[in-house]
Amino acid sequence: MAKVLPFKGLLYNPDKVSGDEVIAPPYDVISSEYREALYKKSPYNIVRIDFGRETPGDSDADNKYTRARDYFGQWIREGILIRDDKPFFYAYEIDYQVSGESRRLRGILAMVRIEELGKGVYPHEATHSKPKADRLNLMRSCFANVSPIYSLYNSPERITSNILENIQDAPFFTASDPDGAVHKLYKISDDSKIGLIAQELYDKPVFIADGHHRYEVALEFKNEMALKAEGGTMKDKEKKNNFHPSSLNLQPADFRPWDYVLMFLANMSDAGITILPTHRMVKGLAKNNVLRKLEDDFAIQQAPADSDIMKTISGNGKNTFGLYLDGEKHWYILKYKGSSLEDIPPALRDLDVVVLHELILKRDLGITDVAYEMNIKEATSRVHGEEFDGVFFLNPTGVEDVERVALSNLRMPPKSTYFYPKLLTGMVINSFKK
Repeated sequence: MAKVLPFKGLLYNPDKVSGDEVIAPPYDVISSEYREALYKKSPYNIVRIDFGRETPGDSDADNKYTRARDYFGQWIREGILIRDDKPFFYAYEIDYQVSGESRRLRGILAMVRIEELGKGVYPHEATHSKPKADRLNLMRSCFANVSPIYSLYNSPERITSNILENIQDAPFFTASDPDGAVHKLYKISDDSKIGLIAQELYDKPVFIADGHHRYEVALEFKNEMALKAEGGTMKDKEKKNNFHPSSLNLQPADFRPWDYVLMFLANMSDAGITILPTHRMVKGLAKNNVLRKLEDDFAIQQAPADSDIMKTISGNGKNTFGLYLDGEKHWYILKYKGSSLEDIPPALRDLDVVVLHELILKRDLGITDVAYEMNIKEATSRVHGEEFDGVFFLNPTGVEDVERVALSNLRMPPKSTYFYPKLLTGMVINSFKK
């Protein structure tokens, strides 16, 4: 099970910089145009480290990773980044809106011991190799976790949650994201509270919500460091690191920071966690017979073109999909009859995203050309522009689905979940250097 530790975070100095100038969204949601805007915001914006520019003259000796390393060291020397002198858990709170409703996401930033996936830390989505290579190069160069992995745990006792809800201090650092959400960071320094948090989370499975690539990279980096270690294997040394939650000696003498990874941990038993759907735009639909191919597995109805497609499919419950075809003056509503995926593992077979990918796209339609889009208007406009033949809309995956699939050691298709809001990069950095 997970071992969760406080750490000496490396943070932006609020006396020298403003959060709105130096903090950035995760690298994988930053366009090249927005990266340029972040560069112009401040010479200390974290994007220069986490998602730096490539230049025509890049070489093995001078590239975005070496420049990231140089910025990192320079900002520490200038006092732009400062390290705490004792280990903290960091409370992270986000006030945001979704569909006109105000919500608040709370969690802690901590170091979590890296385990082989499925042994205390559980994934739920498949990953791709290219992003992992990029993140590994950055970690090798900077010797740090620059951005946190968004993870979940389930604790109905809500011990940590109650600590977070009763913080009275002013935030150490604040920043706003492009959607207007306000991100706040607090330090939890009280030893008794640190002990309660460590004790509650010690035996809890951890589920990766967002950041599968970063976790797999951290695991690979740990293994690289193990090969360089002297005097025995990492497993031999880890036997000395047995943790008892009643002890506050949380970092033993032979502690190795690369055996841990920076995570944001949110309690599934709390309100505030939001998962949004990612819709599927497709090519290769034979419009004249698509409905005929689907009618054996789905009850098909029409909805007016001016109806709210998400409210419509949500109101029809699980395994309901929307379909938009170019030139049609209405939506199609597809309700799964529920009898065609008996060969799929039970933890997966009734997930909307699996029904869509495995049954609709693969078996019924033979579609392989798929793109992803969250914005309904953008998706339909790309169909209007004949870039795609149609778009399938689906309900969001539930947080309980993430837990069930992960504990079954299975994985959903890519982009099955979009956890919102995204955590900002640079609120706290976990540097491996003392």
